[in-house]
Amino acid sequence: MTSTSDVFESALTLPESERADLAHQLIASLEEPADDPAVVAEEWNAEIRRRLASVESGTTVGIPWAPA
Repeated sequence: MTSTSDVFESALTLPESERADLAHQLIASLEEPADDPAVVAEEWNAEIRRRLASVESGTTVGIPWAPA
């Protein structure tokens, strides 16, 4: 059986772009279904509604943006 340290050492021999692709694939394999674009969009919509309600109720005060 191959150990994780053996896999890691082998991965280090790959070119940088292939290591990045492998890292992305490994991270993607850990992601939960919540990363579904429809779920993410609904979560952002809920957050926007929450922030808008906070501004409209006066519990949040905006800070003017000054261009650099």
